[in-house]
Amino acid sequence: MKNLVTHDTWAGIIGMLYLGLMANVLLAVGCAPFLVLLMTTDPALSWPLLALAAPLTAPVLAALFRAFREHSGAGHGPIRAFLTGMRDTWHRALALGAIVSVVLVLVVVDVRFLSDSTVAVFTVPLLAVVAILTVNTALISLVAVAEVPAARLRDVVKAALYLGLQRWYLSAISLVALIVQAGVFASAPAIGVGITASAAFYLAWTNARYTLRPVLDQAAAPAR
Repeated sequence: MKNLVTHDTWAGIIGMLYLGLMANVLLAVGCAPFLVLLMTTDPALSWPLLALAAPLTAPVLAALFRAFREHSGAGHGPIRAFLTGMRDTWHRALALGAIVSVVLVLVVVDVRFLSDSTVAVFTVPLLAVVAILTVNTALISLVAVAEVPAARLRDVVKAALYLGLQRWYLSAISLVALIVQAGVFASAPAIGVGITASAAFYLAWTNARYTLRPVLDQAAAPAR
């Protein structure tokens, strides 16, 4: 009886398992300051420290997305691709992370301040939409930065916001996956960091990359 699973198939499966394992390790190490604060303090009290640590996770995610890209293109191994991505994208990713952190802090403060007011029924949903758009735009922007590190951050954010709204269904799938991942982390941090994190971010990366296809094709056109 012939072996229905070829050597290339096994190599692909092992490669994906290795990528997932290393992605989880890289996420855990790179995001350690934020994760340690999240697991050892009460977020309701330590949110100023979390807001300061959160931007440090953005370069880690951008570098991780570069590792995903290199793996899909049969490029460097995940560790080398991650380090290269960190070198190429950290400054833009850090700036993006800082902007997102400021916006989300303002949203949370405004929600707390307005929650007991008569206009809360209008302002709180609006602020929730702002928070969702901010997170989604940041996620797609980090993927764009990983793909085209030399792109201007302003152009990246504009493209991410527009295309993220245009292909809202992909954005919704990514955000739901990340919300589920947050729930897994909250209930079982070891599983959330060690097993499921890479899968959630890989799905988000795949959707964001497809969302960005129009501008990525334009960026690649001169090189043809």
